[in-house]
Amino acid sequence: MKPENQIQQVFCIPSKKIPFVTYSKNVFIPLTNICRNHCAYCGFRRKPGQPGARLMKPEEVFSILKNGVKAGCTEALFTFGERAEEVYGYRTMLEELGYSSTIEYVLFLCETAIDIGILPHTNAGIMTRSELKALKPLNASMGLMLESTAVLDAHKDCPGKIPESRLETIRDAGKLEIPYTTGLLIGIGESRDDRIESLEAIAELHREYGHIQEVIIQNFAPKPGTAMENFPAPTVEEMMDSVALAYRVLPHDVAVQVAPNLIDPRALIAKGVRDLGGISPLTIDWINPEAEWPDVKDLQKKLGDIPLKERLPVYPQYVKNGWYSERIGSLIEGLSDREGYRKHGRAAGSRISE
Repeated sequence: MKPENQIQQVFCIPSKKIPFVTYSKNVFIPLTNICRNHCAYCGFRRKPGQPGARLMKPEEVFSILKNGVKAGCTEALFTFGERAEEVYGYRTMLEELGYSSTIEYVLFLCETAIDIGILPHTNAGIMTRSELKALKPLNASMGLMLESTAVLDAHKDCPGKIPESRLETIRDAGKLEIPYTTGLLIGIGESRDDRIESLEAIAELHREYGHIQEVIIQNFAPKPGTAMENFPAPTVEEMMDSVALAYRVLPHDVAVQVAPNLIDPRALIAKGVRDLGGISPLTIDWINPEAEWPDVKDLQKKLGDIPLKERLPVYPQYVKNGWYSERIGSLIEGLSDREGYRKHGRAAGSRISE
């Protein structure tokens, strides 16, 4: 791609009137913050025995799931540190709950979420094809942030942040026809050309397998106590540029997403943003706990004449095409309207006793 073409793409604003911008209503469940990676920007990771280290107990998760259904949420976002079993002391924590692996525990929690009436979306870091295959029937969608195809100082001592390994997981998800979320983390030391290369890698995988429903363009936010606490966050101009690149490089059936608790989305919508991700009425953003979720009504006022439209954790095209298992089929069909978006009512809430 020639530099002059890149500049032309960045300042090309989508010409069609934007009919709406989508979002999902979720509960954010940080199952464990034990992780094998040592990302220089991460304020989430803890070691066993360290203050704040945790592995959530089943009853904690059950309470969040039930309250989520009562609040009208359709998505249970399960996220946790990658390959925590490789960290000394974590297996003991798991064994105390009666499980031999995190995946085994997550499978149980996904089954429970479905029975309660909320759709799982699991973001577990790098996974093997067999692990993806085991989780597929119990998840409406799954995800893994690519972050960057570049080899960066921010990812030193991070065996799970090898770009080829992350691309391999995304590719395996495509082979298994799992509706998938990925994205870029902007401002962690990558160049603009790196961002283009990362987007092109994602676009190539989607053209081959058709499984990538959304790509998050997420701005790095410095965290106190991390190696990158004094590293500058990306500017609004950089974010606008990155969103515009994503809009031009990605196939147009892939939604470009930003997080409305990390950046004002209105100007970015003009550059190609079509989704605002999961917004929780109950739980905080455990990765960025300093950034509160906006209230949906307040967000709509801020967006003015750009309507917000609620979706499920699985995008409408995959609902229509039946990219889901029998295990979650009745729940998806009860929660979705004819177009595959969120159908409002008591479809999910009726599953739990008052």
